[in-house]
Amino acid sequence: MSSTTEVVFRIAPTLQKYDWGKIGSQSKVAQLAADIPGFVLDNSTPYAELWMGTHVKSPSGVVGSSLSLPDILAANPHLIGTEVSNRFPTSQGNLPFLFKVLSINKALSIQTHPDKKTAEQLHARQPTVYTDDNHKPEMAIALTDFKGLCGFLPIPDIKTHLKNVPELRALVSEQVANPFLLAEGPDQREQLQTLFSALMQADPSSVKVQLSRLIARYNAENERSDIKDLVLSLNEHYPGDVGVFCPFMLNYVKLETGQAIFLGAGEPHAYISGDIMECMANSDNVIRAGLTPKPKDIPNLLAGLTYKAAPWSNHMVQPTTSSGSVTVTYDPPVQDFTVLALNLAQEGSESQSAINGPSIIIATEGAGFIKWDKDSKSLALKSGSVVFVGANVPVSFDALEKLTVFRAYVD
Repeated sequence: MSSTTEVVFRIAPTLQKYDWGKIGSQSKVAQLAADIPGFVLDNSTPYAELWMGTHVKSPSGVVGSSLSLPDILAANPHLIGTEVSNRFPTSQGNLPFLFKVLSINKALSIQTHPDKKTAEQLHARQPTVYTDDNHKPEMAIALTDFKGLCGFLPIPDIKTHLKNVPELRALVSEQVANPFLLAEGPDQREQLQTLFSALMQADPSSVKVQLSRLIARYNAENERSDIKDLVLSLNEHYPGDVGVFCPFMLNYVKLETGQAIFLGAGEPHAYISGDIMECMANSDNVIRAGLTPKPKDIPNLLAGLTYKAAPWSNHMVQPTTSSGSVTVTYDPPVQDFTVLALNLAQEGSESQSAINGPSIIIATEGAGFIKWDKDSKSLALKSGSVVFVGANVPVSFDALEKLTVFRAYVD
């Protein structure tokens, strides 16, 4: 059997060099990309994302083959497995999930992702902008300290900001601010929608005026706070952008290594800094509204938001472990993907039972081996190694030195 039709084989991820990525060797993405055949580091280039999967925009290759990963999977459907193929459209060799590494130097756009029905509608109307018809729930796991905006703040917190930030209140107008401040109970959701819509649709010249006043005031004040520092930083990277006001309405999230958040359809968010593993449904649909030079689609963003206001802890994914195992499971509330994390000490080992569906593994630190077929076959792993594992294949890991791997799968 050739290496490309083996049940476990190496794949070559692809790179996305977006402007917000970390530069050159500072980027975790660039560090991991060193294992990609033919990769040459450019220390002036932002390396933002490493993609592992079958998305039509940038499918992974197969090491040692001229074929892409979806080509191999389409020709070998047993690698995906019947249980997954019965639930997801896999006939073209498409995996239900897309696995990524992100290295974030400056904020990504204020954005949301559509649900399945909305994605189908957007793709039908604007296929060059919304390049697939799938939903895009996603989970982020921190590799380093991470900061982001995630979901609407609790209503009392937004009310406090609206009272204490006159520039925000002036921008949305008293006619919008006052009903929001007085709203109680079920009326709060509707008033939140009205308030956020007024902010994101504010006249650009008014945004610049009020933001200029806000920045001047913050710079003149001696007292600092996380929100003030964030606003000043966002304005430095995106001067005059309405998204700079979003920290007054969205949760400011700080994750430590190993912590994770999940974002379902219609949840506003923006990643700000750090390195993360990210797993999502197999989609690249992003609806943007701020902090970006890319085209914005404010009407569709506003129409698709849930307007759920809650502490950011509601978005956290609590990792779990099984007795006798060092494998950590991140299981979000969707069927499209789950992620396993494994940290092995030097000379440590761990076995993982067969999974009903396909999986992709990346080593992010250290060196070791992945073994299968009753340990009769193996591939060496080092930082940046990416491996596909077919359905129903038990595997084991041996660490030569401290070894960290992440494994995305669907079953």
